[in-house]
Amino acid sequence: MELSLVLACYNEEPWLADSVREILRVLDLTRLSYEIIFVDDASRDRTREVINSIVAAHPNVAMHTVFHDRNTGRGGAVTDGFRAATGEMVGFIDVDLEVHPRHIPACCQAVREGAQAAVGARVFALVPRGFLRQFLSFGYATLVHLLLPAGEIRDTESGCKFFRREAVLPVLETVQDRGWFWDTEIMIRCGLAGLPIANVPCVYIRNPMKPSSVSLGRDIVESLWKLFRFRRELRRSGLLAKRRTQSPA
Repeated sequence: MELSLVLACYNEEPWLADSVREILRVLDLTRLSYEIIFVDDASRDRTREVINSIVAAHPNVAMHTVFHDRNTGRGGAVTDGFRAATGEMVGFIDVDLEVHPRHIPACCQAVREGAQAAVGARVFALVPRGFLRQFLSFGYATLVHLLLPAGEIRDTESGCKFFRREAVLPVLETVQDRGWFWDTEIMIRCGLAGLPIANVPCVYIRNPMKPSSVSLGRDIVESLWKLFRFRRELRRSGLLAKRRTQSPA
C-alpha cells in the first residue's frame, strides 16, 4: 500500500459523501495504491451512518473505520488514524475540502522525492467570509515563528499534511496535545527531529456550508496559552536552545 489517507470526522454529515466522492476521483487519477481510514470522533449527527453507507457502496476500495466512543479532539482522531495505517505514506485532509484533494498528488510527490513531511501551505482565496480566517491564520503563523523553532515551515495549521509513515510514527508518540494544537506540535516536533519538510502551496477556499468554528475570545486565549506552554516545555527540555545553536547565524 502506497498511501493511507485519514479522514477525521466530527459532525461532517452535510458534505461527507460529496467530499469522499471527489477524493476518490482524484486518488484514482493518481494511480497510487491507497486506503481510506475514516475516524469518527463521536459525532452527534449522522456522520457515522454516512461513513457506513460509503464503505458499503465501495466494496472494491480499501476502506477502514475507527469509531470513537467519546470525543478525543482533532489530534486524537488523526493520531488513531495514523496508527491504523499501513501505507508507505500517511496523511490527512480536512473533510470539508477547504483545501481541495487535487493537492494530494503534489504532497505525495514531495514525500516520494525525499521529504519526510509535506505541508499544504495555504494560499487564501479572496472571498468575503474568508477575511477573518486569513487574518487570524496570519497572526498565528507569525507568533509560531516568533516563539517556536518553526524553521521553514510556512503553515503549521494546514488541514493537509502527508508524511513518510515510518518517519512520523516515532515523532507521533512524543506529541501530547490531542486537540487543534496537535497540528502545530507535530510539525515543530518533526522539525526538531530533523525530518526534511516540504511546503506545497495549496489554495484555501472557505466552505460556505460550514458554520465558523472560531470563537474569538476562547480560541485566541487557548491558542496563546498552548503556544507559551509548549515553548516553556521545549526550553525546559533543552530542545529550544539546542535548535537555536544548530541554526545558521
